[in-house]
Amino acid sequence: VLFRSIVLRFFKYILKKWGEKLNDRSEEEKRIIKGKMASATHSQTVAYLKPLFRKLKNKDVDEGLLGSIVEIVQFMMDKNYIRANDAYLEMAIGNAPWPIGVTMVGIHARTGREKISSRYVAHVLNDETQRKYIQAVKRLMTQCQILFPTDPSRSYNFLRPSDNSSL
Repeated sequence: VLFRSIVLRFFKYILKKWGEKLNDRSEEEKRIIKGKMASATHSQTVAYLKPLFRKLKNKDVDEGLLGSIVEIVQFMMDKNYIRANDAYLEMAIGNAPWPIGVTMVGIHARTGREKISSRYVAHVLNDETQRKYIQAVKRLMTQCQILFPTDPSRSYNFLRPSDNSSL
């Protein structure tokens, strides 16, 4: 129960900081295409996260998915964005030999098929809503890294401050 509220509050905090950063831009910067796209991405991310927030509040999140999201949030809070990205990839595409869920490739059942847990299943393929909020989590990871930078050895796709203007 505690993990759900921490995830919810952390994601809302990142969204708020991201929104404040967008609002602090000059009017000219907001009007150019890149500025409009950044605002649209923020709005889309908010919309994509609503189902996840609802599930977190109603305690209706799949335990395997929740465990992965909690792990991602822990790494983000520690500013270890490389580990957060690894956890994200494991959550999104899984690490099973057949991530799409193919378990019968011949006439015989695959040995150990029963051992495949939800941790090894590609959650991103479950449904469209889930795909959207998993994508939104990745956007939050990127924004968190921009808002709270750390040393390059712990950053994923590290951007030098001079490169930051393209965001």
